[in-house]
Amino acid sequence: MKIILDMKNVFYSLAILSIMALGFSSCSDDDTQNFNLNISGLEDLGSDAAYEGWLIVDGNAITTGVFSVDANGNLSSNSFEVNSADLESASTFVLTVEPIPDNDPGPSDVHILAGDFSGSSANLSIGHPAALANDFSSSSGTYILATPTDMDDSNEASGIWFLDNSSGAPEAGLSLPTLPAGWAYEGWAVIDGTPVSTGTFISASGADDSAPFSGPSSGPPYPGEDFLQNAPNGLSFPTDLTGGTAVISIEPVPDNSPAPFVLKPLVGGIPNSASVHTAIDMGQNLSFPSGLQIKKM
Repeated sequence: MKIILDMKNVFYSLAILSIMALGFSSCSDDDTQNFNLNISGLEDLGSDAAYEGWLIVDGNAITTGVFSVDANGNLSSNSFEVNSADLESASTFVLTVEPIPDNDPGPSDVHILAGDFSGSSANLSIGHPAALANDFSSSSGTYILATPTDMDDSNEASGIWFLDNSSGAPEAGLSLPTLPAGWAYEGWAVIDGTPVSTGTFISASGADDSAPFSGPSSGPPYPGEDFLQNAPNGLSFPTDLTGGTAVISIEPVPDNSPAPFVLKPLVGGIPNSASVHTAIDMGQNLSFPSGLQIKKM
């Protein structure tokens, strides 16, 4: 009889444990919640960088997960599971660009999109203070064609300098907002369909960071480049930039791509009839990532 009673106790105990386990499982499920991320306009970052989402809760950044974007702009995942309490308490969502591998558990300085929650959703933009903090709608640009780094006057259409000489004296040709940490501007000339960098810079009132194609003389103290030597494969220098395109992009730091990033606030076609040493205006290109909303499920 004692054995039977002990067996009953064993079965009873197992039943209680099973019920408790089911209860804990249910609580665990209730502690997480999914939300959808709906973004268009992001670009493929390659194999050594990825996007990562973050919830800002009481000033702390809590990851929502990492995803990539393919060549067509499709997200590798647009549904993410997070802690319910964190999601309900979050004030802001931030999207960053992170290196691969990533040894830092916190967000990088490269904040591309952000938005504050209003009810169950957050509209994301580059203009949010937690992203680039500007919509670049006041940006403007002017450049000239010239090759001041050599003594040859026959190739003046082979250089581009982002300066304005229309007043009779050179001055900064770019009006751009100051970028937050994690970002830099970069100038480009698109030559026969190939974008070639003129160098990165922080201020439009100083020289950029490199001059790999320029001649032996110093250039003016503004962003720009003479395309005179060391031409990339498929191109020949000196060249003729007319008929090409001038671009100012906003690049992540560090930058893993030899091509312009998706953020290009200033773009201008270089007229076929462009005169050298003459100021040419650029146009705004505010086609930034759009349709940006996350929604709590």
